[in-house]
Amino acid sequence: MTKVCPEIEDMTLPEPVTTVSADVSFASNHFPTYKLGPDNQIVEEPKEDEKGPSVQDTVEKESELLSDQHKRLSVRDLASKFDKNLAAAVTLADEAKLKEVASLEGHVMLKKLRDALEYMRGRMDGQNKEDVEKAISMVEALAVKLTQNEGELIQEKFEVKKFGNFLKQASEDAKKLVNQEKSFACAEIESARAVVLKLGEAFEEQERSSEASRAQGPDVEKLVVEVQEARQIKRMHHPTKVMGMQHELHGLRNRLQEKYMNSIKLHQEIKRAEESKSCPFVLEGTQSLGSCLRICVSSDNATDLSSCSIQWYRAACETSRREAISDANQSVYAPEPFDVGRILQADILSNGQKVTVTTDGPIDPDSCLQSRVESLMRKSNSEFNVVISQMNGQDYASRTHVFTVGKTRIKLSRGWITKAREIYSTSMQLCGVRGNIKAPAKALFWQPRKSLTFILTFESEQERNTAIVLARKYAFDCNVTLLGPDD
Repeated sequence: MTKVCPEIEDMTLPEPVTTVSADVSFASNHFPTYKLGPDNQIVEEPKEDEKGPSVQDTVEKESELLSDQHKRLSVRDLASKFDKNLAAAVTLADEAKLKEVASLEGHVMLKKLRDALEYMRGRMDGQNKEDVEKAISMVEALAVKLTQNEGELIQEKFEVKKFGNFLKQASEDAKKLVNQEKSFACAEIESARAVVLKLGEAFEEQERSSEASRAQGPDVEKLVVEVQEARQIKRMHHPTKVMGMQHELHGLRNRLQEKYMNSIKLHQEIKRAEESKSCPFVLEGTQSLGSCLRICVSSDNATDLSSCSIQWYRAACETSRREAISDANQSVYAPEPFDVGRILQADILSNGQKVTVTTDGPIDPDSCLQSRVESLMRKSNSEFNVVISQMNGQDYASRTHVFTVGKTRIKLSRGWITKAREIYSTSMQLCGVRGNIKAPAKALFWQPRKSLTFILTFESEQERNTAIVLARKYAFDCNVTLLGPDD
């Protein structure tokens, strides 16, 4: 929305101009000759023999430009639009009244016609009586149809009335805003008129005495600068109150949406807390990659976990379809990189009753894992120090071995002795350990081929997760997907 001011014959300025300090020093004490250059900038002429436009002509041009800007800035358009819409609503209301009158006349005519047909049916027999009865049924159908149309007409009349009230209120608000802006514009015009009168008096004084005008040259220069500053201020017009209200309304909507989302999260947390109170089991451990989740008993009346049947699941969210994690049937489970961003659940079956424990949210990733993997992928091979915990399902005590993950194959060796060396194939399996061993978060299950399996324990949780992610990336480049058993 823009401002508007009425047309006046006098020269006007849009806003009160700011005054210039009186202690400003000028290069000369006489009125210089100048002309308007590009972008309405004042350019002094170096030659004294050439005559430029007078100061009065320059100010008149500046005032005309400012007046044109006033004419272009209009706030009446909004009020006129509201008035047009209000007139349209009144027209719709009048049409609804005419339709209501026509409907009433139709009911009267149908009633008279039905009475006439009833009278004729009593006086006729045979085929004519049947025709009259058909006509009566048709009249009754028309009456029902007319009643339905009346219902639609009443609804339409209600909507038109509601719309008209809204437009009427909007029109009144727009008129108030126009009057307020008009008063502001008039105040600005009066202030600008006072400045113009001041300029005119200065010019008259300059024409009466050339000597006095030379002495007053610096004052005129100040006034010219003030005119330029006033014009720049007018160009940098600020948003109106209506635009400010729209921005404020937009901000309120955003805050309401944010509070609504927070309330939903709080409701979910309260629901989860209530469920956890009634559940005899709880899930302990940090819910992030590199940690270990453990099912614990939360009440004295709960059944011992050793006599319960446990199965772990992973799901994209709490409401989505979940998938069972094969061989994950212990009370302890260490999340692997494939579980990042997913929710883990565990079903506990005891005495014919099933209880489910769930993580509070998706498993969080390791912040340093991605950078570690990217740095190792620049090499052709990456070596990790491991200890063989199990071999073919049997406990195995060994010294430190080297687990080498390459771009085309994986090798397990110690010095010149090679335990296993296989290229990536569909028979190879690699995942985090899912059994009950000493340090599950550091352990890895690897099946080079169908007749050979290993459980390897790394020096740290990050080393184990790095080896899994690195091997799966290299296998994917070879069109092979490395997962766990039955995944």
